[in-house]
Amino acid sequence: MDIQRIVILIGLAVTAWLLLQAWQEDYGAAGSRPANAIQTPAPVERVGADASDRLSVPGISAVPELVESTQTATSVAVDIPQAVPQLDTAGADSLASVSSTELITVRTGVHIAKIDLRGGDLVSVALPQHLVSLESQEPFVLVDPRNNYAAQSGLIGPSGIDGDERPLYSSSRRNYDMGDNESLRVELTHRQASGATIRKIFTFYNNDYLIDIDFEIDNAASVDWRGAIFAQIRRDAQAPQIDESVGFAMQPYVGGAVYRETEPYTKIEFEDIEEEPFKEKVGGGYAAMVQHYFVTAFVPRGKGEYTYQGRKLGDRDLYTLGFTGPLVVVPAGSAGSVSAQYYAGPKDQLRLEQITEGLDLTVDYGFLWWLAQPLFYLLNSLHEYVGNWGLAIILLTCIVKLVLYPLSAAGYRSMAKTRMLQPQMMQLKERYGDDRQAFSQAMMDLYKKEGANPVGGCFPLLLQMPVFLALYWALMESVELRHAPFMLWIHDLSAMDPYFVLPILFGISMYLTTAMQPEPPDPMQAKVLKMMPVMFSFFFLWFPAGLVLYWLVNNILSVAQQFYVTKQIERANASG
Repeated sequence: MDIQRIVILIGLAVTAWLLLQAWQEDYGAAGSRPANAIQTPAPVERVGADASDRLSVPGISAVPELVESTQTATSVAVDIPQAVPQLDTAGADSLASVSSTELITVRTGVHIAKIDLRGGDLVSVALPQHLVSLESQEPFVLVDPRNNYAAQSGLIGPSGIDGDERPLYSSSRRNYDMGDNESLRVELTHRQASGATIRKIFTFYNNDYLIDIDFEIDNAASVDWRGAIFAQIRRDAQAPQIDESVGFAMQPYVGGAVYRETEPYTKIEFEDIEEEPFKEKVGGGYAAMVQHYFVTAFVPRGKGEYTYQGRKLGDRDLYTLGFTGPLVVVPAGSAGSVSAQYYAGPKDQLRLEQITEGLDLTVDYGFLWWLAQPLFYLLNSLHEYVGNWGLAIILLTCIVKLVLYPLSAAGYRSMAKTRMLQPQMMQLKERYGDDRQAFSQAMMDLYKKEGANPVGGCFPLLLQMPVFLALYWALMESVELRHAPFMLWIHDLSAMDPYFVLPILFGISMYLTTAMQPEPPDPMQAKVLKMMPVMFSFFFLWFPAGLVLYWLVNNILSVAQQFYVTKQIERANASG
């Protein structure tokens, strides 16, 4: 019996340790829509990814107040003497009436975005379908200027327009509203002194968080236009202004992530790129900024290798993560285009996996992702059937317990047989008194005689731990549970129970579970076992209601299964 208790306690301790360690590590971690066709009278020549390696993205500073950059764009090193051409001062003069901090506002069904005419950067993105809180009814601000958060993109290289100074674009409107349309085109224009016209075009979609960003180059100059696209996400290292943490100061992971051919989801933490900048070439891929429930990501469009970089901007608390594309050439007198996509929205893994390989892994299930993903798909399917996430959690828990019942039954039978031997064990304890060696030997002889195996029931229970951990992660990372109501007083399954009803019921269910187990002969172990329901109930007070609901249903089913197996054994003994 001592061995059984020790194994179970070790299993619980290891499970709790894995939960805390993985939490602290992870939180303390080409699209299905067809591209918009752009007519190009002449083909665009791509010099190759090697050229992009010699393109330097300028250190773009705070938006909307742009200050001195930290790095100067350098030559493409393909026998072109000039790194960044002179900006079109005449064009800038014609836009003198437009403030560099004047913003364009774009409203769609899923975005309220603000674009700075200086650089054409997305400097704020709010999500009207995701609220700050159920009480405030204010849209959740994902790209938050208070964190110096911005999505920056442009053209660099010998003919590029982004260098120490950002280009000043013009726009025919200051406010764009999607209305009942399916898509919305926002066009910004910049004219270079060389004669080339650059149009930066954002295409928003009414029911999609993915935004197309196209650069059209109309080269009316007498020389070829040469440059490359860059796209980067910039923010500080501070926690999001809108706190999404839950329970015991366990902070969600905030940081970067990129695709690597050897690891489709690689975290790029701020501390890491502060010590050593990140740089790697990848065909395709993505550059993302991750936080709890939400993600922003730049995804390149077009063939070729892209150079991904992550770095800190000087001595300031500002970091960038993004990519530069291969050098492109637009022949004189012709037109061409380069483009990228930008996602700003919830971690909807069903949508993210359609956009590009590995982006769905930003829904971080830790080392058990291979098990948590199918559990989430099952949970999502159940929700489509019942229409309530709380009921879906209950059904999912029932299905998991049913599938694992053959493993559970072995443990339940062992505990039932051991419990039936309690009177004889107490007699042995009285007979041998403090002679623990003799008592242990007599107890093992009794187990052997009655066909009970106290250790045999532990391993099936331990084998279930990965499933329960994976299910825990699936519930913890699912943005679908954020502000999702259940019933009665539970209006948000991602928040703690406001009246602590579920944690108290959980404690009662855990007490019943321990009460059905044989009492340990060691008094200290018996006290620890009786205290566990109280300790876990206190721990669960601050857990999200959806997780507590899962554990409550799991305990109730465990009590029912244990009761059923015990009655079976009692009936078999009575009939025998």
